[in-house]
Amino acid sequence: MRTSIAACVAITMLLAIAPLRAHHAPVMFDRTIKVELVGTVVEFAWTNPHASIQLDVATASGGKDRWGVEMGSPNSMVRNGWKSTIIKAGDTVSVTINPLRSGEHGGAFVSIKLPDGRVLGGRQTD
Repeated sequence: MRTSIAACVAITMLLAIAPLRAHHAPVMFDRTIKVELVGTVVEFAWTNPHASIQLDVATASGGKDRWGVEMGSPNSMVRNGWKSTIIKAGDTVSVTINPLRSGEHGGAFVSIKLPDGRVLGGRQTD
């Protein structure tokens, strides 16, 4: 009887953890490449489970591409000097990312140079 209960508890815990591990699979980003994007912030979303930046980046043809940058959790970012008001729509910033393997306009946050020259970085993986 104890073995059955222990097995049920173990299986339940594994099932509960599985979605968390899937959420954090890093395979969608190419961590061997860093790309620097210079553009205008459209939106800085201070949300769980990850903050994000939407950035308009000028193209060679005179247009602009919208890039999405996934960041760490707000909780981990606060521990690294971030505030929810540190970036505003309209700010011109330089963001370094690990790009999406798919080639789409997006990536995982590595660092950012803010309009005042400060650099914040260290993508958190929680």
